[in-house]
Amino acid sequence: MIHARITGTGAYVPKKVITNHDLEKMVETSDEWIMERTGIKERRVVEKGQSTSDLAYEASKKALKAANLGANELDLILVASMTPDTIMPSLGCVLQDKLGAKHAAAFDIAAACSGFIYGLSVANAFIKSETYKNILVVGAEVLSRFVDWEDRTTCVLFGDGAGAVVIQRHAGKRGILSTHLHSDGSIANLLYVPAGGSLHPPSEETVQKKMHYIKMKGNETFKVAVRALEEVVQEALAHNKVKPEEIDYLVPHQANLRIIQAMAKRLNMPMEKVVVTVQKYGNTSAASIPMALDEAVRDGRIKENDLLLFEAFGGGMTWASALVRW
Repeated sequence: MIHARITGTGAYVPKKVITNHDLEKMVETSDEWIMERTGIKERRVVEKGQSTSDLAYEASKKALKAANLGANELDLILVASMTPDTIMPSLGCVLQDKLGAKHAAAFDIAAACSGFIYGLSVANAFIKSETYKNILVVGAEVLSRFVDWEDRTTCVLFGDGAGAVVIQRHAGKRGILSTHLHSDGSIANLLYVPAGGSLHPPSEETVQKKMHYIKMKGNETFKVAVRALEEVVQEALAHNKVKPEEIDYLVPHQANLRIIQAMAKRLNMPMEKVVVTVQKYGNTSAASIPMALDEAVRDGRIKENDLLLFEAFGGGMTWASALVRW
């Protein structure tokens, strides 16, 4: 049987750290308040002149090296991001040029925090149809440029970073077993950026009204996310006839420690089997799962033939899950 298998991982975060104590000096908040509600201690942010493609490039180089693959051997580059360098060209094309991947097609996937799993799904389809052999899937975000640092309800949550995986055709049982994607545009106003597109193009008015920043209704988003994630996780388990106790590691989107703990509880899964990085990096949207995966692979937690469950919920609204045999 042909599977699309992850053969290399990589991650990169900017050097600059903003701690909760730093935020105490910027907005009316406290380390205790942030920790209690989110589990976040610090987050990374880019320096002036640093862009999303820079982070994606560094993460991609590490993933290619781990897979022992040259950029010129790539057939396709998929980049999940809601914070590209520019509206046009796509982040995928910018990254393709930086890597020197001259034989690869490239495009972006806009599914917010669920984007990486959406990317896995697309890569899986291309591999199984035998269209491509070598695919790079990247999740990369510079959310610090889209956060209102005077809004204490959102600025404490987000961070910058990138994660990447190389996916190749594999004959055997290891690889992506299934992906499950969902969306509901009717509740998009729970988490969105009002301006910057064709509806409200950039103008003096949109800038003054801070319409280019992330807007979120936190409590409502939390409730919808937990319910949707439980359903999509159960969908993945049922599809593969797998019991929760058979999962070796849950690698969730790192939005909020409370959501991660709620999912682990619903699966009767001890937190030792959950990969958690939110305390160090905050919510890095599409980058969070590949960043967490890379950490757990490189520190030796994840081993050959382990069964991994990915899940994510994000703006759109979108949510998704994937089951992977490592």
